[in-house]
Amino acid sequence: MIPPGLMISAPSSGTGKTTLMLGLLAAFRAQGLKVQPFKSGPDYIDPAFHTAASGLASYNLDSWSMDRAVIDGLVGNATGADLILAEGSMGLFDGVAVPGACGNGASADIAAHMGWPVVLVLDVSGAAQSVAATARGFRDMRPDVTLAGVVLNRVASPRHDTLVRAGMEQVGIRVLGSLPRQNGVELPERHLGLVQAGEQENLPQILADAAAFISEHVDLTALRAAAAGTLSKAPPPAKIVPPGQRIALAQDNAFAFVYPHLLAGWHAAGAEVMPFSPLADEAPDSGADVCWLPGGYPELHAGKLAGAERFRAGLIEFAQTRPVHGECGGYMAMGAGLVDKDGIRHRMVGLLGLETSFAKRKMHLGYRKAELNAAIPGQTIRGRLRGHEFHYATILEEPDAPLARITDSNDLEVPETGSVRRFEGGGVATGTFFHMIGDG
Repeated sequence: MIPPGLMISAPSSGTGKTTLMLGLLAAFRAQGLKVQPFKSGPDYIDPAFHTAASGLASYNLDSWSMDRAVIDGLVGNATGADLILAEGSMGLFDGVAVPGACGNGASADIAAHMGWPVVLVLDVSGAAQSVAATARGFRDMRPDVTLAGVVLNRVASPRHDTLVRAGMEQVGIRVLGSLPRQNGVELPERHLGLVQAGEQENLPQILADAAAFISEHVDLTALRAAAAGTLSKAPPPAKIVPPGQRIALAQDNAFAFVYPHLLAGWHAAGAEVMPFSPLADEAPDSGADVCWLPGGYPELHAGKLAGAERFRAGLIEFAQTRPVHGECGGYMAMGAGLVDKDGIRHRMVGLLGLETSFAKRKMHLGYRKAELNAAIPGQTIRGRLRGHEFHYATILEEPDAPLARITDSNDLEVPETGSVRRFEGGGVATGTFFHMIGDG
């Protein structure tokens, strides 16, 4: 059976969704409950924190890049759990202008599809009864989205709490919790979001503090009782074609951005994943038939990667006879050079001629569609893919043949085409700033 669920959302980013989500996961886990986490939208960092807090793999759900059958199949991973908690992205109704596979990417789409009531986190600093007008607007915006109640965040005092609750009572909206302004539960951030879970040395203590804080200030019983859902039986998961039978996968703090549903799909298809660490100067396993370099933060480790001679030599040798593919950070590492934020150029592997720079950062963010000019591991030429791009790198040179025709969510062509280079021994190097989510 699929358990009932809730969508943890807010009017905007930076309102406190993640603090509430992690606190709830850790608090319910401490009670002995099995809570299956999900993340709405193409985010890599939050699911790793969800997994640390819940003990279960967290999966991304995205209405723009996934059709309903794929989403349902992923939600099927909650079979046997006691509760589902999904964390939204940005504001509840925020998405793109042109719908994709089964929606525009808004968290509200997932809440409506799955019948999960929304717990709305509201930053009440600087207002009192007026906050109720915001909550009422969110409650009434879409008839197919149900508001379970609100959790007030950054409450200044008991008097402030009383005033905000009075407004909520006036419009008939339930207050499920009230979080004081000074809570001490903070997670450091960097340019793509939170600092990764694997880099948090004190993460167990952070999660314990979050659980205690949320348990004290949120009605956990009422919140759990508000959960609901329309999916009762687990459908079969969508089949994912792995990039190879034996996949050498770069995995460390510089290359950590792999969607959990892709890894699960590779394993389900019988592929063997063989992790290695470029930061530890490890080369891909010579027994692998494909090498995959995911995204991450190569710009933070450029000096160390530049000195990783065993990794460089091993990857170059591997690519002579077999395919190597890189996404975003992996693509940059496959290039000729990377200029860090201080303007210092670091030599990269050199499988491609790509030169990138962080000296003048520019954000590239949005959904992407790709039509491949060349095959990549697991995908054929002219294959159509859906995914996402999120980075701050500037391309200085991209001299190799373009890998794909890339368009945004409005079908407008973007200049970041990716690259492809072939070698005499039959190998091929491909890369793109585009993070693949699925077919489309």
